[in-house]
Amino acid sequence: MGVSWGDATRLVKVGEAVVPREDLLGAPLPAKHPVVREALGAGVLSAQAAAVIIALLDRCRLPAGAVRVAEAERVLVEKAAGLALDDVRKLVVRAEAWLDPDGVEPRLEEQRSRRSLTIHERNGMLHLNAILDAETAAPVVTAIRGYVTAAFAARKDATDADAPDADRRTVPMIQADALAVFAAHVLGCATRVPLAGATIVVRVGLDDLEAGTGSAEIDGIEQPVSIGAARRMAAGGGVIPCVLGAASEVLDWGREKRLFTRAQRLALAERDGGCAMCGLPPEMTKAHHIRWWRRDHGPTDLSNGVLLCETCHHRIHDNGWDVRIDGGGGCARVWFLPPASVDPARTPRPGGRARFDIAA
Repeated sequence: MGVSWGDATRLVKVGEAVVPREDLLGAPLPAKHPVVREALGAGVLSAQAAAVIIALLDRCRLPAGAVRVAEAERVLVEKAAGLALDDVRKLVVRAEAWLDPDGVEPRLEEQRSRRSLTIHERNGMLHLNAILDAETAAPVVTAIRGYVTAAFAARKDATDADAPDADRRTVPMIQADALAVFAAHVLGCATRVPLAGATIVVRVGLDDLEAGTGSAEIDGIEQPVSIGAARRMAAGGGVIPCVLGAASEVLDWGREKRLFTRAQRLALAERDGGCAMCGLPPEMTKAHHIRWWRRDHGPTDLSNGVLLCETCHHRIHDNGWDVRIDGGGGCARVWFLPPASVDPARTPRPGGRARFDIAA
């Protein structure tokens, strides 16, 4: 087939997992993963996505047990339908924390033991190479992304984008400048660094928090962390622990306010997980009215709000996409309806965090 050795090995494992089997006496047995087999046969799951799912199921078979693995197979295949391969990988990362919650802490400790930052000079340039676990990376990633967002906002507000001194830096350039600014700020601690309101949000279930079991999620980072790590992070500054299931302040303001409040943005980030359409992290998005404030007299409510990055915002408004919110509170779901030019049937596509949530 002209594929690499690794790809060929994964395809062989998929075949072994979905082919009908026989016992020692020759009696027929069902496939090891019958739901994956059915999805492959129906064409709703690619071989690459099946390989990612099968690898997870085999890895968690012993700690999770056959019943829970079978349930995970059904949920993963259902959720993976229509998702890009990168999104399937995100789904699998969350599913592993659900299947093997006791394994999160050991994995995190193993990852922490491999964290490193190396610095060397070559050809007059300084090279940094960082390998960070999720807990260590959270403030780094959030701060740098917030700085990039602020830089692009300032560029957008500039009066003359064609001026000789206009900001034409690429994203990698801005990220490098952000690191330099942060280091200078720590050394001098005299000026406030612009971060476009970036905040680390650690999401954890109330039952898990009280019991000290399970796992927590950091907005903008795929790898789940242990409850112990969530508690450590919540004890530091610049971190907002979002405890699900606890009482919260009133978030719906109707038309009393045009701009979404900080509390509303946090609630939208909890529901959408960042850009509800493409998945960019929350600090790189803005809260937008689905029914426009001025034209449609839309309220500034959670049911009329959605987090979108700048690109997806223009994509929706310029190309005829529609956004729909079903349900309310913790059951709210975001759906995107493509224009007829993309899908004549205008079949709704799931958006927001619910695309990757694994039902317990």
